[in-house]
Amino acid sequence: MPNRDTQQIDEVLEAADHMTTEELDRLPYGMIQLDASGRILNYNALESSLASLSKGDAIGKQFFTEIAPCTRVQEFYGRFKEGVIREALDTSFHFHFAFKQNPRDVTVRLLYSKRSRTVWVLISDHDGKPLRAQATDDE
Repeated sequence: MPNRDTQQIDEVLEAADHMTTEELDRLPYGMIQLDASGRILNYNALESSLASLSKGDAIGKQFFTEIAPCTRVQEFYGRFKEGVIREALDTSFHFHFAFKQNPRDVTVRLLYSKRSRTVWVLISDHDGKPLRAQATDDE
């Protein structure tokens, strides 16, 4: 039986293609949407804050070479490439982001969306829990 955090992540990923930028920004997870080549299409506010990188500096760039070259390993990039080729990807793994500022151990979930033909990268804490207890925009 899936735990509450896993269930919440499943729901977020299922709805991600339909979310507005503002809705993505309110999520308690880092969310990155990549096209089939690894170019960043969406980069939410929490991920921007944790990576110390503005959305403007991330969107349109190559995730695996320009933004997070530490991810260009079989464990991450290899799974991404294979999933894009198969047009089927739903995997979760632990990963260490070796950023100069704010290095961190996380759980990464990669999900291929057949609807948008993109890959969603959801970043949660090492135990699969939200990175932020609640959204900052309580409008």
